[in-house]
Amino acid sequence: MEDPLRKIVSDLTPPEGTEIIETLGWHPDTGVRHADLHLARMGRTAAALGYRFDVDIAQSLLHGLASLQPLRCRLALGAGAMTLTTAPAPPTQQHWRVGIAAERLASTNPWLGHKTTQRKLYNTARANLPAGQDEWLFLNEQDEVCEGAISTLFVALSDGTRVTPPLSSGLLPGILRQTLLTQGYVERVVVLDDLRRATEIQMGNALRGLIPCDIIGIA
Repeated sequence: MEDPLRKIVSDLTPPEGTEIIETLGWHPDTGVRHADLHLARMGRTAAALGYRFDVDIAQSLLHGLASLQPLRCRLALGAGAMTLTTAPAPPTQQHWRVGIAAERLASTNPWLGHKTTQRKLYNTARANLPAGQDEWLFLNEQDEVCEGAISTLFVALSDGTRVTPPLSSGLLPGILRQTLLTQGYVERVVVLDDLRRATEIQMGNALRGLIPCDIIGIA
């Protein structure tokens, strides 16, 4: 069986200035959460793009963090040096209102499988969120549900199955997604009718965790 991750990491030529990015959560009591998974993903993308990735440098940067409050950390790797910037972690959100984006993703777009600065569509969408809306949900050319601009989708179906879209639909192999796939979630193609019948819809990422959602306009 074809490995969908292998499909999306091949034949990439990065435009000049492209950086690989990892957004990590740091907490005073636990340090960086899922650091090994983040660095492994950065290493895989670096290999695909032909960038030199030194995991020891990355670990050294992360180990040097110190703060009295939780941090949002952005680790970036370009064709040259690796950098780490931090900011206060975003506040915990209890609920999101999510709209369906008009723009469609191409399931064969290899950049969807990597967290890099090649994400203009998502950045533009986030910058143009309507008042009262927290996130967008993107579909692909086959009407399959893919992911949010900054988040992965997780759905509880009426039969009790908990699913998340497969990489072959066109989405990032998120760290939260990777974690939940070891805790009972399974990969399955998701369409809008699944969301209409779902008993629970959540979106999230490794930084924010899982956030319960209402999808606007699909009733």
